[in-house]
Amino acid sequence: MSANIQIPETLKPVQEMAYNLWFAWNYDAREMFKTMDEALWHQSAQNPVKLLNSITENRLHTLAGDAAFLEKMNTVYERFNGYINNPKTRFSDNYSYLTEQMVAYFSAEYGLHESLPNYAGGLGILAGDHCKTASDLGLPFVAVGLMYKFAYFDQTIDEHGNQQEHYKKLNPDELPVQLVKDDNEEPLLVSVPILDREVWIKIWEARIGRISLYLLDTDVENNSEEDCMIIHSLYGGTRDTRIKQEIVLGIGGLRALRAMGYQPVVYHMNEGHSAFLGLERLYELMNDGMAFRMALEYVRSTTLFTTHTPIPAGNEAFEFDLMERYFKNFWPKLEMSDDFFFDLGRNFNEHQHENFSLTVLALNLSHMANGVSKLHGEISRSMWQKVYPAIPKSEVPIGHVTNGVHTESWLHPNMVCLFDRYLGNDWRQHLHDENYWDQIADIPDEEFWQTMLDIKKEMTDHLRSNYHKQMQRLQHANHDFPNPEDILDEEILTIGFARRFAPYKRAALIFRDIDRLKKLIQNADRPFQIIFSGKAHPHNDAGKELIRVINKFATDKDLNGRVVFIENYGIDVSRSMVSGVDVWLNNPRRPLEASGTSGQKVPINGGINLSVLDGWWPEGYNGGNGWTIGYEIDYGDHNKQDQIDADSLYNTLENEILPLFYNRDENNVPTGWVRMAKESLRSVITKFSTHTMVWNYITEYYVPGIKRGLKYVENDYAMLFKFNRWQNRLKRHWPKLQMQLKNGNGMEEDKRIFSSGETKEIGVLIDSEGLHADDLQVEIIMERQDSIMGEQSMKVYPMGLVNQLNGSKYEFRTTVQAGKDGSYRLNCRALPKHADFFDKHELRLIKWLD
Repeated sequence: MSANIQIPETLKPVQEMAYNLWFAWNYDAREMFKTMDEALWHQSAQNPVKLLNSITENRLHTLAGDAAFLEKMNTVYERFNGYINNPKTRFSDNYSYLTEQMVAYFSAEYGLHESLPNYAGGLGILAGDHCKTASDLGLPFVAVGLMYKFAYFDQTIDEHGNQQEHYKKLNPDELPVQLVKDDNEEPLLVSVPILDREVWIKIWEARIGRISLYLLDTDVENNSEEDCMIIHSLYGGTRDTRIKQEIVLGIGGLRALRAMGYQPVVYHMNEGHSAFLGLERLYELMNDGMAFRMALEYVRSTTLFTTHTPIPAGNEAFEFDLMERYFKNFWPKLEMSDDFFFDLGRNFNEHQHENFSLTVLALNLSHMANGVSKLHGEISRSMWQKVYPAIPKSEVPIGHVTNGVHTESWLHPNMVCLFDRYLGNDWRQHLHDENYWDQIADIPDEEFWQTMLDIKKEMTDHLRSNYHKQMQRLQHANHDFPNPEDILDEEILTIGFARRFAPYKRAALIFRDIDRLKKLIQNADRPFQIIFSGKAHPHNDAGKELIRVINKFATDKDLNGRVVFIENYGIDVSRSMVSGVDVWLNNPRRPLEASGTSGQKVPINGGINLSVLDGWWPEGYNGGNGWTIGYEIDYGDHNKQDQIDADSLYNTLENEILPLFYNRDENNVPTGWVRMAKESLRSVITKFSTHTMVWNYITEYYVPGIKRGLKYVENDYAMLFKFNRWQNRLKRHWPKLQMQLKNGNGMEEDKRIFSSGETKEIGVLIDSEGLHADDLQVEIIMERQDSIMGEQSMKVYPMGLVNQLNGSKYEFRTTVQAGKDGSYRLNCRALPKHADFFDKHELRLIKWLD
């Protein structure tokens, strides 16, 4: 609040709720703030703190005596308190014994609401939705990020269709954040070593329902002007700026948590930007007297790393000389040589250039790792197999948790009312229950359709207003953009395409055959329009060129104003588009889309996806809930792939989508379309909700990590010490391990080839000096022989111990059968085995017969 304005005591609940981003996913709270002063609410970008700083004292005193407003405020506040203080949550119901064990989440960006512009794109939106859901589920959770001085740029489009970037400085006093203070009511400060000096950090807290996000800020009086500007802007500045930001995030983030009294058990690194966190955790443990190998094991056992991109250039990496400048005083503290330190992140990029990869560092400091869709998990295992020598690609220990969206944040209020009316007020408690949503089919078609039309009208009004402001700015410039009244016809089929403008996302694919597109668009009986929006990174000239090309098509008079680009894509534009379009177009070059959550926000509002089978869509598409573009084939020839996919796009649009949309019954309702829209909603709303996603993180990673972490710290790390001794023994004796097939010194090569369906009993002799039989997992591998297939299938048969011959020699045996789809070749391997392992390849030790 402004120091000059005193809020009346009766309105104190408004102030409390303004500083909790719970309002971001609760429509009645936002409506309450809008009621206070609608004009100021819109001028403030729906920012309640800025609203309260701008509102007049007279208006506050009027509201304090307004019985209707006070009733609304008290109703919202009662629900807010009921949410915040309810001890019964899904997490507490299932893991009551772990409610005091915290997960710490680190990310370089968070997209929570337009009032806190701390994000650039999908990574940030995903992190924001993750935080909201952690609150909903009652997960003991704390998040850490950076407090940027400038928001990610505002975008305008000039008269030539070019992107222009504008940066606005953020005023923390006008944001829903509050400064963390110490016991003396002074800003709480921590520091990090950068080069030859200590850089001081203050901490801002953003409350998100039940949880807190802490944002780190180097704009501190004790710092030099240069250091004050480290957290200048998101993904901006030089390579030095970037490494400084990531030191602040990873190292400073842990120190900030410690200064506030947090002792998380599991640490989740959302992308590699926070990978230096693992180094600081190592230093912290070693500084307390723990040996390096024990410290490394504990850090790995309690760290989860999520990788988000299959694009090599999207994985953060630094030159070795830059790493040496910033860390030459750090690795001696970890009792490392420089070579050992560099090996933790050593990588050869796509140009075979050696550098220090934060993705490799994160993988080397984590026993738990995942991609963000099933397909992306496969791609990640292939990309990073080099980190796990001798381990088959299919077994590289990188799993997947498919991204989702925070349903209440992206669900239009009209759909909320529809759900309340036909599903009951408890639908929010069933976001994980697929069967519950079968009743979507029972909503009357006419009412479902009318709800979609009402939302669509709201979208067109909102986007046309945005476009009108753009045209006003260009009124004295020479341009060919259509007038606001000539765009966005709410009666016709509307396709939306909005995302970051990177070349692999192929924004201009639909224009590949412009004559065919014009013929389709000019059809008076079945017209359609396409809305584009999105930003290109300021340094991505190819992405900027795509924006210019799209805007050039928007000025083509033959397209009748049916192509429009809405500038300054952000949460507000996204919320409008994903709720109002009929079809969401997604056509990246497969398989370069890690997940792509924008398409998950559309079905919950009645829209339908038209997408390449990439990212989440191969898991989402069921044949009746949308359409696909092209095939599940990865083409080496990009031009060929673009041609095939464009033809598929045109054919689907012309022969399936447009006929279905315009085929109406006697009430002008497209019943076939509504049926597909309902199926789209039903099949997506639970499977791709962050309630499902975060619960998967909880069950697959957080809880196992917490249990292992707690086990290791008991009795002054006794179990960790025991595990570390076992691990050292394994590594010391592993090179001496010998194996042979039972009959002689080896089975002749022709006898290791199995014909289709053939069954054999196989024995293996293991000479494991210094090791015990229960240290080992021995397996027969059957590899399919097929010169045509790009990848061979592999079947694994565990072998059982049948005999101890003498000393350290053991016999293992099993029966194997070749598949009936061709011939197979037999191989054998031994792996370490331990009950604590997350994955059998955790130690990255493997002994093959050959």
